Amino acid sequence: MITGIEHVAVCAKDSTKLKDWYVKMFDFKVVYDNGKGTYFVAAKDDSMIEIVVADKDSGKCGASDSDVRHFALSVTEEGFDTMVEKLKAEGVEVVTDVKEKNGIKTFFFRDIEDNIFHLIYRPNPLV
Repeated sequence: MITGIEHVAVCAKDSTKLKDWYVKMFDFKVVYDNGKGTYFVAAKDDSMIEIVVADKDSGKCGASDSDVRHFALSVTEEGFDTMVEKLKAEGVEVVTDVKEKNGIKTFFFRDIEDNIFHLIYRPNPLV
């Protein structure tokens, strides 16, 4: 029986640099390092992102191209604006600036490897 999603994987031209960026930006902790460029970084709730070395650069995808489009990172209401400011100060590419509807706040951006992520705050979680 499936109990959840343990991790998602992100391919990177420079997996060490991307791992360091996630640790710096989101306070993720490194929970696995195989010494060959594969890392697992974990959020406070123990959800994880696996970072692996890309075999090739498949280019920058658009927000509605086929394939995985983005990863959503849960943020507290108190931390949402602070995290957006931190990301903008770091110079991330903004895909869709802050929007708020029915109390739900979102912010889409690209990490340093052009992967699309988004911050989300939901006053009432879906589950």
